[in-house]
Amino acid sequence: MTNILRVESSIKGDAAVSRRLTDRIVARLVAANPDAVTVTRDLAAGIRPVDGQWLGAVYTPTEARTESQQATAAYADALLDEVKAADVLVIALPVYNFGLPAQLKAWIDQLARKGETFRYTEAGPEGLLPGKRAIVAYTSDGTKLGSEIDFASGYLRHILGFFGIADVEFVAADAMAFGAEEAIGRGEAQVDALAA
Repeated sequence: MTNILRVESSIKGDAAVSRRLTDRIVARLVAANPDAVTVTRDLAAGIRPVDGQWLGAVYTPTEARTESQQATAAYADALLDEVKAADVLVIALPVYNFGLPAQLKAWIDQLARKGETFRYTEAGPEGLLPGKRAIVAYTSDGTKLGSEIDFASGYLRHILGFFGIADVEFVAADAMAFGAEEAIGRGEAQVDALAA
């Protein structure tokens, strides 16, 4: 059985082109793996940012946590458990102001936990989530994927790799301001060419 974690991050909801692409990606994966289970995390519905309370909660031993710390840690653990359980992550990456949406960055910050998603060794950092695949639906109005003003895709690829997720693929409906239907068509064709 394949476990798919779908992570939506556009503030445009169902009207988002990134959601149109993630719909297509998930449909392709499920068609090839009919027993697949899909869990959706819609970050635009709200994600707690990390703060001092979070730091104290997740790094305090379970038995020593206050009631407030227990609630904070439970929320962070639930997000982490979704990622750990997933074989494939399908991530919507709409580019906002040349970078990631704040809610996607907040999700990543919730996941970045020493001893859970990475550790430091004498040889350098080691990701603790190997063997997973990530498919990223990249959308933008004016930024081309991989261009010198694209600060989103490189960061996302890097942090996923830092967590041990090295199999990262991008499909892109980018620079839509210069021809939306053509850009969306390119993105959909890239989805259709993905190995399911």
